Amino acid sequence: MRLAQEVRRAGAERHGQRASHRQRNQVAKRRERHGGTTASAPAGTLAGSIRRQKRYSSRRAFAILRNDTAGGARMRLAHCARSAAALWIVMGGAGQAQPTQIGVPVPPLGDGPWVFDTAEQHKVRVSVVTKGLSHPWAIAFLPDGGMLITERPGRLRFVRDGVLDPQPISGLPAIRTDGNGGLMDVALHPRFERNALVYLTYTKPVGNGMGAPALMRGRLEGHALVDVEDLLVPDYYEGNSGLNARVVFGRDGKVYMSTGGRSQNDVVNVAQDRMSLRGKILSLDDDGSVPPDNPFVGREGHRPEIYSLGHRNQLGLIVHPTTGEIWQHENGPQGGDEINIIRPGRDYGWPEVSFGRDYSGRRVSEHPTREGIEPPLVVWVPAIAVAGMAVYTGDRFPAWKGNVFVGAMMEGRIPGTGHLQRVVFNRNMEEIRRESMLRELRQRIREVRQGPDELLYLLTDEDDGALLRLEPAP
Repeated sequence: MRLAQEVRRAGAERHGQRASHRQRNQVAKRRERHGGTTASAPAGTLAGSIRRQKRYSSRRAFAILRNDTAGGARMRLAHCARSAAALWIVMGGAGQAQPTQIGVPVPPLGDGPWVFDTAEQHKVRVSVVTKGLSHPWAIAFLPDGGMLITERPGRLRFVRDGVLDPQPISGLPAIRTDGNGGLMDVALHPRFERNALVYLTYTKPVGNGMGAPALMRGRLEGHALVDVEDLLVPDYYEGNSGLNARVVFGRDGKVYMSTGGRSQNDVVNVAQDRMSLRGKILSLDDDGSVPPDNPFVGREGHRPEIYSLGHRNQLGLIVHPTTGEIWQHENGPQGGDEINIIRPGRDYGWPEVSFGRDYSGRRVSEHPTREGIEPPLVVWVPAIAVAGMAVYTGDRFPAWKGNVFVGAMMEGRIPGTGHLQRVVFNRNMEEIRRESMLRELRQRIREVRQGPDELLYLLTDEDDGALLRLEPAP
């Protein structure tokens, strides 16, 4: 009985409130016809309507909640929720309901050139060497002055005298190209002029939706790779994340390969698993065999190929041209991109320590460093999706000598914010400043290399990607 009475009472109250509201509207209309107004905003504007609706809904909600009883609460709160929903729809008409798409509009890359100044090097010209590349990934400079460029969709291309050869190089194996997989890095054997061996990292399809970041090599003969063979096929990856891989030859003649440590569940601890090759730097002889002096050779519970561990998505791997050290960088999730100097047998922390947050917003770890973990040399918060790396050693840009250049594909997970970054170190290899460059182009910079001509070359990771060259302006 009491619930029924409360329902009838609530209905009567709502009827009375609607009648009262109609009366106020009629009064407002009469005032408008006589030149008056009932609100501070013009009566015919959307803003005025929203303000009146907000005041009315607020008064009604307060009255319902203030006079509520246990029996009538369900009906009255339900009506209040409907009123709030109606108000939200009205507010949506003012542009507040639909979320704005995140990102910065990216205009097509022009033909250039562009001239800009930097903090320490003025009159730098950016020229387009060639366009027409589809998501280019890496560059290798050939002894004859040409270049090899990989495209993630599975093509290896020649560029000679600034002209992109329309015919891709043949002989590549089947490549998985979805997600962040595809054809990735390229490196020439140190004795390439004698053996013509080219090393490539790629995503090998292994069935059942799985892929593996594999290392292959082949001999370049004319427009073809021949005698192609896989040297290493690490663990299979579920999904299409963490498939990135880089390759570089050390001064010791060994092959160093990076593998991604991210999985479908971003904090699964594969990068710390000593029996997994995921999230590692691997060290191999040039034929794919394991060097006997690798740090974990003969140790139970460890794969002998492992050189270092605790890495996430590694998109930069170089030999420092002055020190001969292996330098690497990796992407954090939301923040925590980092540059590391790689030491044999060391743990670099992922996912047990990180300066970043995972994609839910929570911290990956309470403390970004701890004893027994190698600290990063450089950290980015927010993340810039760091990719590609070069240490400048030439004389064409004297003020940049010894600086590290990295590509940024987007900053703070905002599309359209790609650029180039320069990091300056002191004599103790301590960072002292950074500079962002080429922001106006808004391109995803995937690769950064110093060429034999002592100029810097960049690849833009776009559908219509380009090879760019930085040079002194005349």
